Amino acid sequence: MSKKQKTDAKADVLTQEAVVTPVPVDAEVAADNAKKGSVVKSAYKHRYAQRAAEAGLGKAAQRSAWDWLAQQIAGEVLDDKNRLSVDKLLALFDANGVDHSRWQNRSKGWEGRLRMTGRLALQKIVAESGVLHTADGDELVAPAEWVAKFKH
Repeated sequence: MSKKQKTDAKADVLTQEAVVTPVPVDAEVAADNAKKGSVVKSAYKHRYAQRAAEAGLGKAAQRSAWDWLAQQIAGEVLDDKNRLSVDKLLALFDANGVDHSRWQNRSKGWEGRLRMTGRLALQKIVAESGVLHTADGDELVAPAEWVAKFKH
């Protein structure tokens, strides 16, 4: 990418950001972020929430990095109240060949660990193949820049 293209891209982002109306960090997200005992550092949680709020995004976006894969996962596994459907999440893992059979569940914090561990395993598979398979059999092609960031 040339310097001019980079400058133009930055100008486009600044223009888009200027139009976005920030929203407050969701109270439930803020309360969850303040809880102790998570494996995710609170600084990361606060950064995710603040970045999403500044972009005018709501609760689901405030709980993650909100990159391409996070958005696709949310669209597949969250209900209309932004609650996780474990069955849908496991179906998404199965569709992509993520072996979740040995991951413990039903202990304190198991849903968060399932989401995080599953995301990392799914991320590796999708970055290598360049495709996310949905539980319905659709194939979503990952953006090249996302693949480049996560492919090892």
